[in-house]
Amino acid sequence: MKTDELIAMLATGDVAAPRRAASRRLRMALLAGVPVSLLILFAEYGMRRDIVQAMFWPMFWVKVLFPLCIAAAGYVAVQRLARPGVEARHAWMGAALPVLGIWVLAAIAWFTVPMAERMPSLMGQSWRICAASIGLMALPVLAATLVALKGLAPTRPALAGAAAGALAGGVGASVYALHCMELTAPFLAVWYVSGIAVPVLAGAVLGPRLLRW
Repeated sequence: MKTDELIAMLATGDVAAPRRAASRRLRMALLAGVPVSLLILFAEYGMRRDIVQAMFWPMFWVKVLFPLCIAAAGYVAVQRLARPGVEARHAWMGAALPVLGIWVLAAIAWFTVPMAERMPSLMGQSWRICAASIGLMALPVLAATLVALKGLAPTRPALAGAAAGALAGGVGASVYALHCMELTAPFLAVWYVSGIAVPVLAGAVLGPRLLRW
């Protein structure tokens, strides 16, 4: 958005159009980015072979849904930060709650399993690739969301970029969960959260460079 357009919008108090524009652009970004993330999943990783059986396990849904909750909060935060003068505090709280929830679940699991099982439950079999894989799955959504934000009016580009990263990271983690065989809460609390943090940090760094107008 051009500076003179922003000044005119603020002068007239017309925020309905920017709200609709933000929602429309974000939907288009998801429609562009999510299929690419799924394509990466199927082309490079593949879906776990026991996916139908896994759907009957509660921890499978924890693994899929807690990142989706972060993605939903990120979507709201991006939508609000794309418009000048709109607060996104509650959206950030919405992104933090799933993280706190999985940390609490991990702490309970950590202290209720035998000592010999604690480190295996934390490291799993795929800790070396988990965070990087989530970052890779998140990349298409992050790129598409930053492009969408470029045409809007974020006045706090670092926060807007971080919110785009939360949206992308949540989507990326949920997509990767369709491949990942790990189901322990400590693993999710460390490696999934770390993977989601990668695009959040990337967005915060890229935001001031790409979203300045």
